[in-house]
Amino acid sequence: MHFDAAIFDMDGVITDTAQVHAAAWKATFDSYLQARSAKTGIAFQPFTQADYLAYVDGRPRYEGVATFLRSHLIDLPFGEPGDTPEQDTICRLGNSKDASFNRILRAQGVKVFGSTVALISALQRTGVKVAVATSSKNGALVLNKAGIAEMFETRVDGVVSAELGLMGKPAPDIFVEACERLGACRHRAVIVEDAVTGVQAGARGRFGLTIGVAREGNGEALRQHGADIVVSDLSQISVDEIDHWFETVVRTRPGAPGERHTK
Repeated sequence: MHFDAAIFDMDGVITDTAQVHAAAWKATFDSYLQARSAKTGIAFQPFTQADYLAYVDGRPRYEGVATFLRSHLIDLPFGEPGDTPEQDTICRLGNSKDASFNRILRAQGVKVFGSTVALISALQRTGVKVAVATSSKNGALVLNKAGIAEMFETRVDGVVSAELGLMGKPAPDIFVEACERLGACRHRAVIVEDAVTGVQAGARGRFGLTIGVAREGNGEALRQHGADIVVSDLSQISVDEIDHWFETVVRTRPGAPGERHTK
């Protein structure tokens, strides 16, 4: 093989939980914005799927809150992670979203994308090391509920990021950390992501290949922000095709190993 490692995002790539996150974000923000409208007279504008993709998808929880609020010119204090429901802070809204996510998760369970699991298994049969890297602090919970935690050699999630002080996407920190834990070089690693911030992180980290999974019809946005290859499902790409990319594109790139190819 011409590559050694594959690093997968979790929500929307491995597990069918992106819509659970979107629903939890909508419940949180709609409740907040409705209450704010009642107090201020400002017209209520509901949280949309476009808001989810633009402002919170792929970002660490509190950063997602802050990014969305900025888009509405709302300035709240950051607060503390232990903030309770009566406090008007970014952390409180993030905590409310997390509670909503966990309620939905307990009620619905976790579904996985069979095509992703099949690709991971195929990669491992060829000796490629596989990791999961996610902004979610619920990474371990979700993977365990899905029964697939043991498939990954390492996991870098929101808990690990907080412990190590890693920056969230679009910074490449979590992918770099996962790659280092696998003992692989970035120019011989593939990133698999479904969020714009995620493919930006893959590009900024100068990984050998960044695959964008466009389940939300956002293929062009993924391509414009750093995805080398875009598919709507991972059944559309094989281990041989990934290996061919590394053999024909990465090996022929000018400059130092890992230098990003401009298409």
